[in-house]
Amino acid sequence: MRRFLQLCALALLAGCATTVTPPPSAEGWQALKLPGKPLTRYSWTEKAGRPALEALSERSASLWRKRLDPAVTSVGEVSFSWWVQDLIPGASVADAQREDAVARVIFGFGGDIDTLPLRTRMKFELAQTLTGEMPPYATLMYVWDSKLPVGTVVVNPRSDRIRKIVVDSGPTELRRWRDHRRDLAADFRLAFGEAPGPLISMAVMTDSDNTRASAHTWYGPVELH
Repeated sequence: MRRFLQLCALALLAGCATTVTPPPSAEGWQALKLPGKPLTRYSWTEKAGRPALEALSERSASLWRKRLDPAVTSVGEVSFSWWVQDLIPGASVADAQREDAVARVIFGFGGDIDTLPLRTRMKFELAQTLTGEMPPYATLMYVWDSKLPVGTVVVNPRSDRIRKIVVDSGPTELRRWRDHRRDLAADFRLAFGEAPGPLISMAVMTDSDNTRASAHTWYGPVELH
């Protein structure tokens, strides 16, 4: 049971290039380690003429995150972009044993954790013990999956407080910039069936620890509108 809860807690938190000076959009972003996981390497660089955050995962999983002030951050539209080199064979964001993704953009939302079921609150408390901070009340991820159709909404197999929306799928769009603009509030309602609470964080994540594989991705700025 403890091992299962640890995995749930981890889930909740939920070409070579030359390193360059971080762009203005890099301010406030920093690495977030997941307990017991090797770090994915993140570095500021350029890719195909654009400033980018390079993510190199070697059997690793960690986030690059920015905290937000919910008092001044509105939940509206968001734009982001990514460039993926290759997919991870066998990975699936819907399978707890193979739950890796070459690209994720992640948003954390506040809310009343005391209203959640006891089992969920136990997972949150364990996550807080392991990491020193309480997970978001709800987490919405945009992901690139190997096979699931675009538009698929996935409930995280280890915690229903994490939902994912597939916005790219399969190998067709690999090795070029993919630009996305989404209505974050509408997508939250689609995924969770309720209105979003305050937006408290945003992050990117490339992970390959469950499949024991590797992944190489570049992210453009994540911008709120």
